Amino acid sequence: MQIIAERLALPLSHPSVTILYNKLYKEFIEAIDANDNGISAYPKDGPEPAFKQGGLTLPSLVGALNPWWNQPFTDEVVDERFQKASVLMGEVFVNKLDFYGKAWLPARDLVVKSLASRKELDPSGKIMKFEQSLPWKEHLYNLEEEQGIVGEVLYVLYSDGKGWRIQAVPESTDSFASRKALPEAWRGVRDDALSQLSGIDGCIFVHASGFIGGNKSYEGALEMAKQAIRD
Repeated sequence: MQIIAERLALPLSHPSVTILYNKLYKEFIEAIDANDNGISAYPKDGPEPAFKQGGLTLPSLVGALNPWWNQPFTDEVVDERFQKASVLMGEVFVNKLDFYGKAWLPARDLVVKSLASRKELDPSGKIMKFEQSLPWKEHLYNLEEEQGIVGEVLYVLYSDGKGWRIQAVPESTDSFASRKALPEAWRGVRDDALSQLSGIDGCIFVHASGFIGGNKSYEGALEMAKQAIRD
């Protein structure tokens, strides 16, 4: 916790330090510790992973720094490789900490405000709006749980710098299934054809799975969300 406080120039007693400690422990330290102790991410009778990660996990990248079987394995070589591994782990940890402290956590305040004002967009309270893309999902789930409104928000609108996106809220952080995907009739349709089909000007696309779509204007994206709620 002291490292977190010093890195982000916060008092050790600041509540953000505890939040970030728990976040880093859950998503960084716990996973590495489990890998180090031979704890599988899958239950014994659980499914096999759909694909191999190809040595792209952090533990595998560190392991790859060990000398190969046909390379010298002296104390000097091992010490040199250990230093490289230490630098790699340190850089990843600091990058994670900086992101969580300077990007992920500040996003929570914006999610709080958007959630509180959502009925100004639509009386149903099922639509939220952000002025730009930001890490909102985990914050939304936590806030819904705290406020006893789990599953209420269905769509999130945000600007991509060129137009507006409408994204269906996933069932969970890592889920590819949406609480309510965009209308089936819109999926895979683009531009003028989509505008004619939906009766909404400025449509750009709707993904074939219905999890996301786009419109040239905020008003158009909002109307897409309102129609999707009624669908």
